[in-house]
Amino acid sequence: MLTKTEFLIADRLKIGAKKHALVIGAGFGGLAAAMRLGAKGYQVTILDRLDVVGGRASSVQMGGHRFDLGPTIVTVPHVFEDLFAATGRKLADYADIRPLDPYYEIRWQDGSQFFASQDLDNIRAQIAKMAPSELAGFEKFLKLSKTRYHFGFENLGRRSLHKLTDFLPTLPKFAALRADRSILTLAKKCFKDPRLQMAFSFHPLFIGGDPNNVTSVYALVSYLEAEYGVHYAMGGAGALANAMAKVIREQGGQIFLDTTVDRIVTKDNRAIGVEISNGEHISADLIVSNADSGHTYQRLLRDLPKKRWSDSKLKSSRWSMGLFVWYFGTKGTRGMWSDVGHHTILNGPRYKGLLEDIFIKGHLADDMSLYIHRPAITDPTVAPEGDDTFYALSPVPHLGHDSPYDWDKLAETYKAKLAKQLDKYVLPGFQNYLTEELIFTPETFRDRYLSPYGSAFSLEPRIFQSAWFRPHNISEDVKGLYLVGAGTHPGAGLPGVVSTAEVMDKLVPHAREWVSNA
Repeated sequence: MLTKTEFLIADRLKIGAKKHALVIGAGFGGLAAAMRLGAKGYQVTILDRLDVVGGRASSVQMGGHRFDLGPTIVTVPHVFEDLFAATGRKLADYADIRPLDPYYEIRWQDGSQFFASQDLDNIRAQIAKMAPSELAGFEKFLKLSKTRYHFGFENLGRRSLHKLTDFLPTLPKFAALRADRSILTLAKKCFKDPRLQMAFSFHPLFIGGDPNNVTSVYALVSYLEAEYGVHYAMGGAGALANAMAKVIREQGGQIFLDTTVDRIVTKDNRAIGVEISNGEHISADLIVSNADSGHTYQRLLRDLPKKRWSDSKLKSSRWSMGLFVWYFGTKGTRGMWSDVGHHTILNGPRYKGLLEDIFIKGHLADDMSLYIHRPAITDPTVAPEGDDTFYALSPVPHLGHDSPYDWDKLAETYKAKLAKQLDKYVLPGFQNYLTEELIFTPETFRDRYLSPYGSAFSLEPRIFQSAWFRPHNISEDVKGLYLVGAGTHPGAGLPGVVSTAEVMDKLVPHAREWVSNA
């Protein structure tokens, strides 16, 4: 029987002398990178340690329930359309992506509600009911959000900023936008009502950022939601990942699962292949790492001195928060809790104070804010007929350098606290209908996804950890090594991660033009 290495070599000989691109990781960044490399004429191989594609966006099946483990929404769908178009295909032929309305409901414990929607007149009507004096502030915020979107996402987010000479000309615009101010500070300048301050500043939490410290450029999310809507991929994000994998295989690419890359092999400061956990070596002409940038530099390049992303540099960096996620099924509840939609955000009694506990103090507080996903409202295939599939997510401190929290011991206690909040404010009596359940903690993210400190979204997107300051899409230390995924530019979130592959694509030569110093 051929070993994996011999099989790869035999397959490459069969197809001819194509240049070989090896992608570490089959998350959205790695899949998008493989699609673009295949379109450029490379023979592509993906290696992933999980048994399914999708990375954080994969799913598990339990008792007829499909638990989508990670992202639940698709924003800026044209990023995916552009990706499929780059391979000569149409997204609509491979995936069913449907708009949601409303996107999500925000609840406060005083009973007030806010429904995010693409219908701006509906938003205005809600604000007029909540706090009529805030309407002018909403118009101001929307205008500021639009400016930041075109600069922060369409301009900076879809091109490489690995050269300081490319980044420096952007600084005057950063200054003009007061990017040094946090998004919460910006929201406070537009709104006096604490509820609206929260509703228009919390979005960085979707990508691992503290609204009290993340740059105000991330106000762009409000505009992109209003302009392009919020969508859901039928079958979950994992179905979209499978569609991408199908394209890769159609291109002639190979995907090997249950395969852990132990290190990147270099020669004369150039990546020439990888060593997998069983000791085998697989050679490549170029390598793309979709592993976390911290893991890439700390573990996969552990034998190589680093100029910039040294172990000490990474240890002193600020990492995104951890997550406690409770996935559970309920029996016969499809017609119950009719006021609970596809996405619900339940606010705890504190906003800024809870953020400080999570991001600054590393303190696991007794109170919490929750994100509740109920996909059966849109996609009945997630659960047996008449049943529901949920997940409830609570941001918590990451494991840190000296975290005192042992989640093996804490998980059940914390779940009980979370259940109490769900029962009181969202799903009364739900525990009487529980069937299947699964819990992810920061330790799960550390062990399953190799995320440093169990952080859910890699490096926190603060201003000095974004753009040029973030790990670049082309390695500064190793020739022929490229990086994609949440830990590189432009950052986390489905459109951000897919855009990292678009940026990489602009740096990698076509296979016909490939030279040894690429």
